[in-house]
Amino acid sequence: MIDFPTATAVHRRLPKEAFYKHLPLTKALKDKFVSDVERIVIENSLTKDNLNLNTDSEIKEILLLSITLKKQEFDGKVIEAIAKQNPHNLVFLLMFEDSRQLALYHSKLYRTQWMDASEISLKPQGFSLDEIWEAFVEQIALYDERAEKSASLSVDERLALQEQILKLEKLIAKTEAAAWKEQQPKKQFELYTRLRGYKQELEDLKHGES
Repeated sequence: MIDFPTATAVHRRLPKEAFYKHLPLTKALKDKFVSDVERIVIENSLTKDNLNLNTDSEIKEILLLSITLKKQEFDGKVIEAIAKQNPHNLVFLLMFEDSRQLALYHSKLYRTQWMDASEISLKPQGFSLDEIWEAFVEQIALYDERAEKSASLSVDERLALQEQILKLEKLIAKTEAAAWKEQQPKKQFELYTRLRGYKQELEDLKHGES
């Protein structure tokens, strides 16, 4: 459930051309924008005034955009381009049939998993727009957080830790595949030795022992 105050509701549809016409997109990305995106709607506008906040922020407005897609597998660079070129902080509700996905850009594009429409959840939390944005980053970018002991870390520190874990998981999968394929015993032993080191490092990161 996306639980935003009624005062923030906009529900205004925007023509796709208004987004990509002035964006520095390659022709290939513009073509994907046309082929992948069905409809764009500004669902909510969060400001200090309509949320009755007392604290000033660097962020002046957060927009929730719903984007109806023509296909579930789409090029994330389209969403990233919109977010990077827009002066507002944007949260995206991506929709394909009965599936939903949340996304936002915070140094890079973060997306939740696809889920049923009834399972989607996003709540504004905090006493300023800066705090609310940080809470959105936490709810979306850290939706499937792998580190167990990260409560004392900032959101950006948790994101950096998450990135380390994801890269290490990919490296472990790649090394395991290489070890299975390797025919020479000496090289295979070296790969398995390296693999044990990677797995121990992963355990340390996940359980806060790094």
